[in-house]
Amino acid sequence: MTGTILITGSSSGIGRATAKHFHDQGWNVIATMRSPERETEFTGLERVHVTRLDVQDSGSITAAVAAGLERFGRIDVLLNNAGYGAYGVLEATPAEKIRRQFDVNVLGLLETTKAVLPHFRANGRGTVVNISSIGGKVTFPLGSLYHGTKFAVEGLSEALHYELAAIGVAVKIVEPGFVETDFAGRSFDFTNDENLAEYQKFVGGFLTAMTRMGEGGDQPEVVAETVYRAATDGTDRLRYTAGPYAEELLAARAASDDATFISGIRQQMGL
Repeated sequence: MTGTILITGSSSGIGRATAKHFHDQGWNVIATMRSPERETEFTGLERVHVTRLDVQDSGSITAAVAAGLERFGRIDVLLNNAGYGAYGVLEATPAEKIRRQFDVNVLGLLETTKAVLPHFRANGRGTVVNISSIGGKVTFPLGSLYHGTKFAVEGLSEALHYELAAIGVAVKIVEPGFVETDFAGRSFDFTNDENLAEYQKFVGGFLTAMTRMGEGGDQPEVVAETVYRAATDGTDRLRYTAGPYAEELLAARAASDDATFISGIRQQMGL
């Protein structure tokens, strides 16, 4: 099976690895990113169309879908991958940062999906793959914003799974664990206020633990392979766990009650 996939957030990490994987499998790839003028590798490849898409810019979403259809004639799979993680002390977090986290991870995903649905509906088929996270099933301290968005992705995807089946469209959720991407760099937005002294011991323990837990994460190629399987297996399956870390943690969560699991997270993070 081959076709055309549109990927948001293709400039790095999971999105980039997935674009390469689908291209290697013979697919056409619409590789979207906020700053396509910086891209060099993809622009030289056949069957890859690089174009701008910022999930906070409605016009860019519409234009990217139109450009992809003009280039390849159809879109078979949408991968909603663009996102980032806002962590930190809620009391110290400005309202605009709260809104941006939900704008990018939730509202942008919904708007991009809406932009592709008329094409899918006209064809009577298509697949939407949403990148969630283990963070859509379990939470870590100081992650109220990020986890709020990923729990939302889980819920909206499950609801759309019913709704879009009516027009022949499949919905899939891919749940990675810790992945060796730039998530801890430019995609990780941490907020703190050292004047809020009561939180500082907690913040220090969290940052130390997250650095340790992030070492030796899964490679983004592992997630790319899972996305490919989800997009092409032809089943009605909804959720796909991506990578050994995610599989181990989600199995532990399923086997534990709230008190036991939360206590284990606290111990792991020295809190």
